Formats: sequence, structure tokens, C-alpha cells
Amino acid sequence: METTHLSVVDAEGNAVSVTTTLNGGYGSKVVVGGAGFLLNNEMDDFSVKPGAPNMYGLLGTEANAIVPGKRMLSSMTPTIVLRNGKPYLVTGTPGGSTIITSLFQTLVNDIVFGLDAKATVNAPKFHHQWWPDEVRIEKEFPDSTRIALERMGYTVKTGAPWSRTELLRIADGRIEAVGDWRGDDSVAGE
Repeated sequence: METTHLSVVDAEGNAVSVTTTLNGGYGSKVVVGGAGFLLNNEMDDFSVKPGAPNMYGLLGTEANAIVPGKRMLSSMTPTIVLRNGKPYLVTGTPGGSTIITSLFQTLVNDIVFGLDAKATVNAPKFHHQWWPDEVRIEKEFPDSTRIALERMGYTVKTGAPWSRTELLRIADGRIEAVGDWRGDDSVAGE
């Protein structure tokens, strides 16, 4: 519909992490004649006017103004983590402004907390993007953490899941593949 991600590792250990987007639903709503694909509406990732939010609520500044020769800001973060010079994690996710926080949490779940691959991807997520000044949490997020955040003065909004992280973990000669429970994701291998 909008953004998609795929992670691939082949039998020789080559890895690719790809995120591509239309940005909003159906992108610019323009189909390339004779080619059959839609053009994106990434212009929304520029700042049309300083202080005005884009479709994801992100506030733009003069630094991200529409100017010839510039590239827009983007949250797309296809990621390959190396261990001993070889791919260890191949990951990424769609999700607009939530991509960076979702992917960060996935990496921390693996690298810092040592969770298994399935828990690394499927653990409840939170998101804060400065504006609006609120912490978004998924319904499955622990109540104790939500209460602690509210006691610290944060505005916490509980809502539907937003991340759909894909993860390949290559360790000990094995490839573990996890498709996020939040979407219609799938994994395959030989």
C-alpha cells in the first residue's frame, strides 16, 4: 500500500536489505504509462513551510525546505549489521516516522538484550517523534512501563500496532527468518 521492506541472504552469504516507498497511500496516484507502477509522493518529506507538519505529523524546518538539488528527509532505514566482517542481522521495516524507533528497538532487543529472533521482532513497540509531544505505545506494551512514563509526566497514547519488521539472523551457520506478526509478512527459505 505505501512502504515495503524485504531482507534477503543467499547461499553464499550475500545480503541485501531493501526498503521502498510510495509514501502515502497510492503515492502520487500517478501510474507510469505502459509500465504499470505508481510514482511516489516523497515531496511530503520536504518541509513545505517551517513548522507545518507533514502527513506523519513530522515538523519541517528551513533546513528541509524544497530547494533544487536537495534530497528530502526520509525515515527509511534498511540495515545490515556485521559481526566479524560478515552479515549477522539483515533487517528493516515500513512505518513512516516510526521506522527509526521500531528498527532501533529491534536492534537493541537482539544486540543488548539477547532476545531470540522471534521475540526480537515481535516485542511491543513504542514511538516518540518530538511532535506531537506524546509517547505512542502498542496495546501489548507492559502496563507497568506505561504507568511509569505517565508518572514522569509523559503523555502516553495506546493504539494499534504500526511496525512490520523483517529480520534475518545469521549465526552458527544457520539463518533464522522472522516476519512481524503485525502485518501480512512472510518468510521463505531453502
